[in-house]
Amino acid sequence: MNLLERLNSDIKQAMKNKEKDKLTTIRMIKASIQNEAIKLGHDLSEEEEVTVLSREVKQRKDSLHEFEKAGREDLVDKIRAELQYVELYMPEQLSEEEVTEIVKQAISETGASSKAEMGKVMSAVMPKVKGRADGSLVNKLVQQHLS
Repeated sequence: MNLLERLNSDIKQAMKNKEKDKLTTIRMIKASIQNEAIKLGHDLSEEEEVTVLSREVKQRKDSLHEFEKAGREDLVDKIRAELQYVELYMPEQLSEEEVTEIVKQAISETGASSKAEMGKVMSAVMPKVKGRADGSLVNKLVQQHLS
């Protein structure tokens, strides 16, 4: 079952269960995927779908951070719920140890030895962990291992 079929199935289930927030979030995800497909002019590959989902997660995390800073608890709860629904469709996330191994491997492959070469390492790591690890975690680990 591809992602759009899964989303359609979950939309039907959310309607039956009268889960309004879940239904709204799933529809937003589906719309984002369909808009990206229209923009690119073809059906999305699995990797492209993960990219769209990652963007949705990042947007919600950014919003969550801003709402927490502003003290808007009503919106914080709503965004947290949306984030949980979006993460259901993401591939399984890598553990910090797994990301650390990938970072170490990329450092040895690129021969990087200082923080000035961080870009080289990041460009080697990010395609390997795309959608399966948070970019800020990768950034932190690369900085730790290059210092």
